[in-house]
Amino acid sequence: MAELRSFIFLNRLQPQTMCYLGTWIRGSLPRSNVAAQIIEIAPGLGIEPLTDVALKHANVRAGVLVVERQFGYLEIHGGTDEVRAASAAVLESLGASARDATRPQVLASRIITMLDPQHAFLINRNKIGSMALAGESLFVLEMQPASYAILAANEAEKAARIKIVDYRMIGATGRVYLSGSEADVRQAADAAEDALRSPS
Repeated sequence: MAELRSFIFLNRLQPQTMCYLGTWIRGSLPRSNVAAQIIEIAPGLGIEPLTDVALKHANVRAGVLVVERQFGYLEIHGGTDEVRAASAAVLESLGASARDATRPQVLASRIITMLDPQHAFLINRNKIGSMALAGESLFVLEMQPASYAILAANEAEKAARIKIVDYRMIGATGRVYLSGSEADVRQAADAAEDALRSPS
């Protein structure tokens, strides 16, 4: 029986969160403001039959299908009703409810103010999103399960004018890097952590 590690519904995929996703996904590219569902399970190969269920049940598109060493990941997107219908079919197939998903756990959370130019350079060498600039504040967040990183990034982007430098939603832990003015970064950090405290 598969373990439901995450079951994350995003009612409106935000522009930066969507664009970052588009830099590495190999499936259908989502658009801003569409609904999305992210599902993480263990063991990883169990995501394949769930993908079959989701795609055959409703008119949704798959952006992410990853079978990793321990975990499997699926991201589907489309209209709200279609995403909810496909997601409900996945839960039914699992014999589970959304409440059965593992609760996110914050492993680390820090705000670094007035980034040093060398630090900004080092951060930007590993980024896929926007660039962190010297003098900006940087928020770093690490959590488990990894897939909750997209929820944290999406909610932070809704809450404040920040830049998404990076988020990693696959693997043993998830990570989020956001930059901007100190006030905006603090507001975004609060929103990201609030989302992890009470995921919908």
